[in-house]
Amino acid sequence: MITNIFNKVLVLGPHTDDGEIGAGATISRLCREGKEVQYVAFSICEESIPKEFPNDITSKEIISAGDKLGIPQNNIETLRYKVRKFSENRQSILEDMIRLKNKIKPDLVLLPSSFDIHQDHKTIYEEGLRAFKKTNILGYELPWNNLDVSNRCFIEVQEQDLKNKVNSILEYKSQSFRNYINEEYIRSLMVIRGKQIDFSLAESFEVIRLIF
Repeated sequence: MITNIFNKVLVLGPHTDDGEIGAGATISRLCREGKEVQYVAFSICEESIPKEFPNDITSKEIISAGDKLGIPQNNIETLRYKVRKFSENRQSILEDMIRLKNKIKPDLVLLPSSFDIHQDHKTIYEEGLRAFKKTNILGYELPWNNLDVSNRCFIEVQEQDLKNKVNSILEYKSQSFRNYINEEYIRSLMVIRGKQIDFSLAESFEVIRLIF
């Protein structure tokens, strides 16, 4: 299995909850198998939090969400880039990524796919390529942002990983109004990806770089 060759995994989320939605079950599996998983979200989305919640609520929700997947609190970092302004801060984002590369030295990076058209996600993808060009990179899918897909890597997961993913996403009470915060949607996509490789459940990724 491909997960056997990776021991230090870095998940790059443009915003809090992107990593869980795109790769939560795989993260759960990696943690279950004893891999070191670090998760960094580049924005806590203060500008778009519903008014009934504190502006920094997602910086707390991500800790609870990570716990559901098995990520230790000390392995979660949140940054404060403004939503939809990432392109104006490319150099700072790149410098943060280089800091993470030198600190963590991951052998696998998970980030948004190249087909993701959200402006912030696109910046994380592009700067991620620059920072981690000598590292294995897989792109996770967020279908509502993708005009196309190139799913060439499928990672089998178990029912418990699916449950952990759902439970982690449900920790984002501040985002419950979004239509993708939905167990039926999450399960159905993972069933479809599983059927594509004759397993019960799977998550799929764009192969951006694999080094053997």
